[in-house]
Amino acid sequence: MHYTVTLDITSEKALELLRNLENLHLIRLHENTLKPKDTSAIRFLKGKMTKQPIEEVERQLRELRGK
Repeated sequence: MHYTVTLDITSEKALELLRNLENLHLIRLHENTLKPKDTSAIRFLKGKMTKQPIEEVERQLRELRGK
C-alpha cells in the first residue's frame, strides 16, 4: 500500500514524530524548505521609483498617453 499525503507541519514536535516514523521505516519524508514569498505590492515596488515633482509625473503620463 502506498499513499502520498501533503501536510502543513505546525509544530517542531510533530516534525520530530514524523522523523521518528521515518527512522522506523514506516513512512518516507520528502522535506520541502520553501520560504513564503512576500508578494505585497509595496515590497515588490519598493525602491523602483525615484521621487519626482507631481508636475513631472503628470508630464510623463501625458507623453505616454499621447496627449
